[in-house]
Amino acid sequence: MSSFLPDSAAPNGPGPNGPSSGSSTEAEASFDDLETYLDYRTRASDAGSWRPPADHRRKAGPLVMVETAFLASTAALIWLVNTYFPPGPILRILFPLPMALVYLRWGPRAAWMSALVSGLLLSVLMGPSRSLLFLIPYALMGVQLGFTWMRGANWYVSIAAGSILGSLGFFFRLWLMSVLIGEDLWVYLTTQVTQMLNWGLETLVNIGILDLGILGQANVEAVQLLALVMVLLSNVVYLFTVHLAAWLLLERLGAKIPEPPDWVQDLLTD
Repeated sequence: MSSFLPDSAAPNGPGPNGPSSGSSTEAEASFDDLETYLDYRTRASDAGSWRPPADHRRKAGPLVMVETAFLASTAALIWLVNTYFPPGPILRILFPLPMALVYLRWGPRAAWMSALVSGLLLSVLMGPSRSLLFLIPYALMGVQLGFTWMRGANWYVSIAAGSILGSLGFFFRLWLMSVLIGEDLWVYLTTQVTQMLNWGLETLVNIGILDLGILGQANVEAVQLLALVMVLLSNVVYLFTVHLAAWLLLERLGAKIPEPPDWVQDLLTD
């Protein structure tokens, strides 16, 4: 009568004619592990959200290392081409984007590694001084942009933070060049600009365009303050163009950034 019993009533222990349930459970667990290993990409159901996934899976195999090395070499190549064959401001907009893309896809550790690898590669190809000019501020700016974009910060916050970092990088570059040349370039440039302004004011007064009371108003302190404002404004414009390029390009590469403000979208649609 045991032959007429249903399969569910059969004992679960191992039998001479079939595998045990423990081995089938182990096989299913192994299959689940393999599926988890392969399924490291974002599912289609998550594609509607702009924010990238927070947990970058460690079972992605060598893909993290390959993408980090590839994007680090891409950033170094962009800097190298722009240094020797400058096509204008086009490539300059792309300087921080590879590190930001690495941060959005694989997290902060991979982004810092890409910045370090690109700096080491440029140090070999162009020398340590040129590699420092890339690391500060553009590589750091890429990590900062990835940090703010990953956390959903709006454009005003990320542009403000990037502008401060870019201004500090400008003065670091000026300080490094002053050390290499042996002269304070900031004082030299502001002094020369002050002398040019005074000469221009004197010329306009002699012609009769300006009043005599305008003379003596241009000094070194005023020129330095104006230079600080101009450096900050230029970095704001630069970060705005970087955000526009990232908004148009990174989504196609699987890393979407926060949406721009409404007035920017209105300008683009018009």
